[in-house]
Amino acid sequence: MKSNGLTEKIKKAIIEGNRKDAEELAKEAVRKKLNLMKIIEDGYIQGIQKVGELWEKGEYFLPELITSAECMKGAMGILEPELKKEKIKARFKGKIIIGTVEGDIHDIGKNLVAGMLAANGFEVIDLGADVRPETFIEKASEEKADFICLSALLTTTMLGQKKIIELAKEKKVRDKFKILVGGAPISQKWADDIGADGYGENAMAAVKVAKKIIEKK
Repeated sequence: MKSNGLTEKIKKAIIEGNRKDAEELAKEAVRKKLNLMKIIEDGYIQGIQKVGELWEKGEYFLPELITSAECMKGAMGILEPELKKEKIKARFKGKIIIGTVEGDIHDIGKNLVAGMLAANGFEVIDLGADVRPETFIEKASEEKADFICLSALLTTTMLGQKKIIELAKEKKVRDKFKILVGGAPISQKWADDIGADGYGENAMAAVKVAKKIIEKK
């Protein structure tokens, strides 16, 4: 099978949320020694982008979005080690440090945002939940990240986002990263008030904001 035929099957698997097929097709691409970057870009990424379009049209809902993101994650778990073996560096759009702020243990929304960002070509380093402000800044500096993405799911922890932005200013590194915020109690007004660079109402909105910013760099 030529790669074109395989990429069409891959797109279908991602759109339909068929993890078994998504992973088996990844294994097939490896066995046949196909161009894995082309398989990722023309198959998996195009598939997940179509899922995003269906979500925005209201034809897909949160369960479909999560399922497709999990399919993508499973397939990339097979392909990434092969890329490393071949010493092929994936062409990432940008590097993102993401986590839920200190005092907040919620991570379902953050996990979905991280998954969709990764599925759309960003290199994502997930720090998990209940992350200290200093950890965000230190890790972003160490990794030379383009973005810091801050999730807060409680009104009592949303101030943690502001604290991290203020800490970045104190350490004189605020201009080194674009800081995006999101979470149930967060709004565009809040993002503007605390001086964030962007706000994502949901996972697909976060992807759009990150893409728009990176394209301007």
